[in-house]
Parts: sequence; C-alpha cells; structure tokens
Amino acid sequence: MTARAPRRRYLDDVGPLVDAIPPGRVLTYGDVAELTGWGAPRAVGTVMARHGHELPWWRVVRADGSLAEGLLARARLHWAEEGTPLRVGGDAVDLERARWEGPEPAAG
Repeated sequence: MTARAPRRRYLDDVGPLVDAIPPGRVLTYGDVAELTGWGAPRAVGTVMARHGHELPWWRVVRADGSLAEGLLARARLHWAEEGTPLRVGGDAVDLERARWEGPEPAAG
C-alpha cells in the first residue's frame, strides 16, 4: 500500500460525513474524528485544509466553535445564509445549539 492510499481512504471517510452535516449545523474536528473512527482531530484538520474547498468547510469548527481567523469572514456569510446559531459577537458557533449529533445509525 502506498503512502497516498491511507490518506485517500481518510478523505473517503471524512468527506461524506462533512457533506452530510445539515445546513445550520456543525461538527467539531474531534466529532468528525470520532464519528469516522479515526480519532485524530488534527488529521481531520489536515484533510479540511487540503480538500475543504470541495466540502462545506464552514460546518467543521474547533472545539470552542471557532475557525481560523483567515476563514472567519467567509464562514460568517455561510453561517448567516444557513441560520447557524452563533455566540454573542458572531465570531464562533454556539455549539450547544448548532452541534449535529451525526448521521442516524443504519438499520440492520
């Protein structure tokens, strides 16, 4: 297996989950790591840094509900459009109200 294969597999797990986050809701990097079973929030950050332009990146936030300063202005536009609950001041998502629980488990 090449070094690229595990990275691609990680994107294959992270991408569909991020795409599934409903408008107006968010997950933290740690939530995505836990839900994908990879358990590495920084790895999710790496995937988002490299492939976020392909995904609704504004729906994946830090553990405190914030994003990197360079992303904030664009994220605010998306958050306003989607009605994402924000903390007072609008610089971070209100995780208590906006956090998504993840996809429903498959019936089986």
